[in-house]
Amino acid sequence: MNSSDFKKNDIKFHVLSFIEAQNSIFKDKKVLDFPAGNGFTSQKLKNIGAEVHAFDVFPAYFKIEGLTCKYSNINENIAAENDLFDHVICQEGIEHFQDQFKAMQEFNRVLRTNGTLLMTTPNTSSLRSRLSVFLTESEHFKKISPVNELDSIWKSDSSKNEIYFGHVFLISASKLRLLAKISGFELIKEHKTESNLTSYLLLPLFYPFILLSSFILLQKKLRKNKGNAEKCNLYREIFKLTTSIKTLTQGHLFYEFKKTNSLNEIYSQFNDVHQEFGRT
Repeated sequence: MNSSDFKKNDIKFHVLSFIEAQNSIFKDKKVLDFPAGNGFTSQKLKNIGAEVHAFDVFPAYFKIEGLTCKYSNINENIAAENDLFDHVICQEGIEHFQDQFKAMQEFNRVLRTNGTLLMTTPNTSSLRSRLSVFLTESEHFKKISPVNELDSIWKSDSSKNEIYFGHVFLISASKLRLLAKISGFELIKEHKTESNLTSYLLLPLFYPFILLSSFILLQKKLRKNKGNAEKCNLYREIFKLTTSIKTLTQGHLFYEFKKTNSLNEIYSQFNDVHQEFGRT
């Protein structure tokens, strides 16, 4: 399975293209593919020489010759040792996880320090998605209904009392960055995916207002926290992320994170942080 087997508006095209272009960083490395789904990504990783470990809550859908997909529920624990993997790929998974913070913590636990987490998810921060939510409370008003108990429950297993949700837990760019940050990850690259025509058409109309309002908020934060370099750098980073043309126009987020801290190190840092809610 190659990237050329998919259209450019399919996130699989971009993920497989990345793996093909960066095959040397995966070769002979231990890679976790979770959720593995039908196994296209696992197959590509195997073909370039990676040691692939595929996991999914519904492993029966995985049918790749020469590979086995093991059962694992992200809401419990990934069935893997600490610091085992060099890379984790979570493709179109985070929007299905009801406990996204738990999921990020698990990815931290099984990754080695300086290991990479590649994550994709539908981009709810795009202008098209924002307009769609405003009009119908749906991520795509022409195709997808607002969340409901018929369309938003994709799979279930009564023997394990498990439900696999659809796009119930869609996450914005800034929230994804936050959950990664407090789970020991640094966002190191925002990869390009397909651009959305509707978002591009909306961009000239809304971008000046987005940029101006974000800049005003940034200046307010910088003035209030003058002399605090850490906070000022944080607010500049968020401004850059939320006003990015990629963030506002692409159909999917495709982020590359690096594990920089263990969970224990992160928790000890936050023990020293005190904040007055509503006043920062």
